[in-house]
Amino acid sequence: MEKIRVLLAEDDFDFGSILKQYLEIHNFEVTWANDGKEALDIFKSTIENPFHICVFDVMMPKLDGFSLAKKIISVDPEIPFVFLTAKKMKEDKIKGLKLGADDYIVKPFEADILVLRLQNILKRTSKTTNNSNVSSKSDSIINIGRYVFNKQNYQLKIDDNIQRLTEKESQLITYLFENKNKLIKRDDLLTSVWGSDDFFSGRSMDVFISRLRKYFKQDNNISIESARGVGLTFKIDK
Repeated sequence: MEKIRVLLAEDDFDFGSILKQYLEIHNFEVTWANDGKEALDIFKSTIENPFHICVFDVMMPKLDGFSLAKKIISVDPEIPFVFLTAKKMKEDKIKGLKLGADDYIVKPFEADILVLRLQNILKRTSKTTNNSNVSSKSDSIINIGRYVFNKQNYQLKIDDNIQRLTEKESQLITYLFENKNKLIKRDDLLTSVWGSDDFFSGRSMDVFISRLRKYFKQDNNISIESARGVGLTFKIDK
């Protein structure tokens, strides 16, 4: 059985050592970097045999976790990643969500919680990948108003403008389109796309919905209307 390859960036030696050992006990293959710059160099050097997931401490020397994540995303937009932090600041959580983080774990935490969260994230991303592999080319092209949505290539095009999408954005657009012009309950959307309806997933979804509103703003016949406390409607006027 292939081991899950994890890039861990953590400058606290004792904490990093414990995490590495614990993850390896649970069949993860861990590469541990002591700072953000080292983590970035390692990531770039392993493109031929890429990591499955990244775990970044937020506060690190040379390159902090947020800056590291931005640079990693520019190399591989689809890599899932998790932030570790000792802070409980709301602003930090929102910053992580806007970067597309799959989770945000506040220290101190039990190591088995991290293992479970990584396993859940990988289960969701693996399911998405498998589903995309079996879909045909014709199924991957969808006309949404004036836009052309390519599920396979993660692109949203209008006229000559192409918006590259993340895997999560593509998933979300697909689900919204399949349920267009009807009220989608918030919990149903979270469970279907995020695999969880917890607080973190809810905040993440709000960030992604805001992005999609910007992506679709060039067609006045398309809107994402919120029903407070209930859900939303992906409205396409004919």
